[in-house]
Amino acid sequence: MKFIRNISNYLYAALFVGFVTACSPDDPDAVLAPAPTSEMVQFTVTPATDNPNMVVFTNQTPGTMKAMWDLGNGAAAVGNQATGAYAVAGDYTVKLTIFTNGGYATSTKTVHIQNTNVAMLNREDYNFLTGGAQKAEGKTWVIEKEYAGHMGVGPIGAATPEWWSAPANDKAAEGIYDDEMTFNLNGFAYTYNNHGNTFVNGSNAAGLGGKAQSADYTLPYTPPTGMAWSIVEENGKKYLDLSKNGFIAYYTGASRYEILKLTENELYLKTTDASNAGNGWWLRLVPKGYSRPVEPKPYKMEDIADNFDVDGNLTWKTEALTLVESYDNPAPVPINTSAKVAMYVKKDGQPFEFANMFADFAYKFDLTKRHVFKIKVYVPGYNDFTTAAGEDWANKNLLKQVSIKLQDGTSAQPWVNQVEIKQQVDQLDRWVELTFDFGAAEIMNKKDLDRIVIQVGGEGNFIPGIFFLDDFRLEK
Repeated sequence: MKFIRNISNYLYAALFVGFVTACSPDDPDAVLAPAPTSEMVQFTVTPATDNPNMVVFTNQTPGTMKAMWDLGNGAAAVGNQATGAYAVAGDYTVKLTIFTNGGYATSTKTVHIQNTNVAMLNREDYNFLTGGAQKAEGKTWVIEKEYAGHMGVGPIGAATPEWWSAPANDKAAEGIYDDEMTFNLNGFAYTYNNHGNTFVNGSNAAGLGGKAQSADYTLPYTPPTGMAWSIVEENGKKYLDLSKNGFIAYYTGASRYEILKLTENELYLKTTDASNAGNGWWLRLVPKGYSRPVEPKPYKMEDIADNFDVDGNLTWKTEALTLVESYDNPAPVPINTSAKVAMYVKKDGQPFEFANMFADFAYKFDLTKRHVFKIKVYVPGYNDFTTAAGEDWANKNLLKQVSIKLQDGTSAQPWVNQVEIKQQVDQLDRWVELTFDFGAAEIMNKKDLDRIVIQVGGEGNFIPGIFFLDDFRLEK
């Protein structure tokens, strides 16, 4: 089966304008040559002597300033000579467009390939992408939604998505995680099954009949049939090209993807942004039904400390909480004279009833020898501890309380098997130090804990509060 990759006419027009404007009207010596015609465009077709499925094309058109090739197999090239690879028997339409001082013109020739060269199809990259010749139905890929970094954006020239990288399942509400991309070696067919809708880059949505807007969104879309794929090598890089404006899962207006990694179980790509040439988009895919093996975390315990004056050895994340990690100490007197502390702000209302800060670790906690945590806390008396508003199952008051929880951060519901210690604060407007001892036998024997959660003011209440924290540490 053959396939043709068309080159848009607007590109030719743009290049022509560039050539014409290079000859300024103010230049008295600037003279435009006669416009070329299709009959003037000449090129030779020469099969390689050692492999007739490799064909060399040479432009022989006088006055050519630029030559652009559509090789009819999904590949394109620029220059007076190009080489096309045609592994599968069939007829391929090769188009040459030449640009001269007078304009541009196009000519085509049909290249007939007598026999399929199976050896050319038995390539590692083809086999990884399609499952090989023995997989008649092709190989289906999906976005690796559980993997942090399955989508990303950054400068087009960067090695990694520096601006944004998607957390696991970050786009679960959009029409992308059920999209299936199937690549078949038979006829180099590409099938995109989006189950009725597609997640689009808002700036480029008009390319799929949507409305351009600043935010990304999901729109109804029916992919075309008869799409094809090809792998092209240019300047030491490999690219995956798709025909008929084809794309993979997330629409950015591009049909070419740089192949950053292609193995049996991973396809990592970078593509361009049609509305902003400076942006690059990253996509990570895995075969449908495949789950990446999870390496078990080591079982150990290391120093854990943060005094909020300098960076500690843990990274805090927040949930429904405003956290300022370096805030002027509101009372720099004993027992805490440090200049900076953390300000913990719980906002008003139901959306903030579970405000907390937490940190994940690359190992599971071994609590058998070190299991005592300490923290200093300052509870201002100006907080409202009397108004009641909250869930019926909870204490509806803002509490003078600090809770430390240890959880399995890899669990979908980390609170189910958590261990928690609560300490009451009976002195307001002064620093106090609280101790949390997780030395109980049933806790020390747990081997699934790798997250620390700090929660102040209780949970389930809708009352706002401001608190200050300092010198969080695991005792020696």
